[in-house]
Amino acid sequence: MPDYKAPFTKEEIEAGKHRRRVGGKWHRLGKLQLEFLKSVGLQPDHYLLDVGCGALRGGIRFVDYLEPAHYYGIDINDTLLDAGYRKELKKRHREKLPRENLRAVDRFEADFGVQFDYALAQSVFTHVSLNHIRLALFQVAKVLKPGGKFYATFFEAPDDLPLDGVLPIGKGLLQETNSYWYYRDDLRWACSFGPWEYRYIGDWNHPSKQQMVEYTRTEGPAA
Repeated sequence: MPDYKAPFTKEEIEAGKHRRRVGGKWHRLGKLQLEFLKSVGLQPDHYLLDVGCGALRGGIRFVDYLEPAHYYGIDINDTLLDAGYRKELKKRHREKLPRENLRAVDRFEADFGVQFDYALAQSVFTHVSLNHIRLALFQVAKVLKPGGKFYATFFEAPDDLPLDGVLPIGKGLLQETNSYWYYRDDLRWACSFGPWEYRYIGDWNHPSKQQMVEYTRTEGPAA
């Protein structure tokens, strides 16, 4: 696995390696993220938290759509955030997005002093453990309004896949040596420790067949 926290050099950024780090398909996936959130109710006056926003593949679309300073992003790699802000955003985007709205964090901390209407983790749960997923839900619950929605994608194993089974997916395999695939009910279990209602959405036209789940923030404390 790559070291996602390793800093990028200026030469790597100029060569476009920051785009490849977040999985490529730059325009297609950026557009898909915006179209999906609009389809589930995102409006320009809402506040959005982008968990694992990377080099702003989706962020550039959200900044265009949302009112000024209504987009926030967290990622583990500060040089990736800088690459997105300085290389990918145009002047008109930077005028709508203060750099302090983007923050490098280690444990999904998102305490910007804002209560968010929506949160998104696109291709984050595909790279982290189940305990990290549980931690992300705990942290997002602190900053999401009651009734707010948190959408997350994951690689899904069918319910009938045995624990010693092997299933091709994309360029890899679902098996025990690939730690970052989950059964549908694993994502339900992860939110059972906090104020969440879980809904499986499934296919949302992701080119790598990542599936989507919805977590709705209920009343009550995050813990």
